[in-house]
Amino acid sequence: MSIAPSLSAAMKPPKGKLPISIVTFVICSFAFIALLYTDSSRSLFKLKSCPRRNAVKQSKDRTAEDNLKSLQMDDRFEFDPEECTVNTGKWMYNKTFRPLYTDRSCPYLDRQVSCVKNGRRDSDYSRWEWQPDDCTLPRFNPELALKKLRGKRLLFVGDSLQRGQWQSFICLVEWIIPEDKKSYKQGRSHSVFRAKEYDATIEFYWAPFLIESNTDHHIIADPKKRILKVDSIDRHAKNWGGVDFLVFNTYVWWMSGLRLKTLWGSFANGEEGYEELDTTVAYRIGLKTWANWIDSNINPNKTRVFFTTMSPTHTRGEDWNSTQGTKCFNETKPVLKKKYWGTGSDKRMMSVVASIGKKMKVPRYFHQHNTAIRVPNRCSLVGLHRDWWQIADKRTEGRPTSACRLHTLVLAGSS
Repeated sequence: MSIAPSLSAAMKPPKGKLPISIVTFVICSFAFIALLYTDSSRSLFKLKSCPRRNAVKQSKDRTAEDNLKSLQMDDRFEFDPEECTVNTGKWMYNKTFRPLYTDRSCPYLDRQVSCVKNGRRDSDYSRWEWQPDDCTLPRFNPELALKKLRGKRLLFVGDSLQRGQWQSFICLVEWIIPEDKKSYKQGRSHSVFRAKEYDATIEFYWAPFLIESNTDHHIIADPKKRILKVDSIDRHAKNWGGVDFLVFNTYVWWMSGLRLKTLWGSFANGEEGYEELDTTVAYRIGLKTWANWIDSNINPNKTRVFFTTMSPTHTRGEDWNSTQGTKCFNETKPVLKKKYWGTGSDKRMMSVVASIGKKMKVPRYFHQHNTAIRVPNRCSLVGLHRDWWQIADKRTEGRPTSACRLHTLVLAGSS
């Protein structure tokens, strides 16, 4: 299911800039995977290290088998968050970097996010890697990830950005699975990739607002005609039970620039009687409905809950001092501007996420791009491509405090 045209335009990556669909899809997935590595409470995953930069040797081209052997060798390190500050660093171009997948090698990517298939000639965008200032990130090991998912369900819930997270996660692991040991079923709302040998599923459920709306299944392109049922979530949530890892997101569909039509109760009597609310007010009510469902229905001993915050917009060149307006010809590097937000980003919405998260009973994780943070939500971060800065709590400014528990990242590639 595609995102509505009016929103897809806002989310369409500039052809020359490092595509945010690629950056966001891949890196947010890494942040989630990283949390899997650091779950010591259930003995599911062993903490891995951030070896010092000079301790890791660059290697030449390897076969897939060699890559796996190398990844397994890197698995010997212990990760120490005090030694490795993952949220302080920069994007580095590495011509020897070898991604674990491309849009040609992975058959599960949508055409709209397949740069090469859509005519892009260079592959430089796939060779940028996040480099913390004081360490080197451990690389992603698909075999280890599948072992940790053995007998479990991982479900991404949300909009097309979340669908990209799901597809990227699949692409990171599917290439080591024999064809007869995996299956893929794409449904209207619920799609499932199954790793049969591991009895594991990686799933996606389409719910762009999380709560119910009249545009959930039949996309209504005109935001003026959308109506949100802000107090109802059961029609979607009935599909989320029994899942081991739930990863949610909802943001961009709320950002129409208009007051949102909201409705309480049922659509049975038509769509009359709606009330128009400011975006942040409607978002708060909808997110409270989601949070109440989580607290009432999720067993924290079985299920871990994650929430992906917003992705900064990137549709206006002036945001990164370009004179081309909305054109992106010959723009081939990431946005390197520090503390980049984009004119379409709303910090108030992140404050809503933080305030509601603080009141939730079920433990949950909030992650954005390169970082993953466990509540307390004073630490909710947002950023793009480089520096991370705190916006969730107006009482605290600057870098995240020690109240945050930062988790390691895993690098989806082989050097």
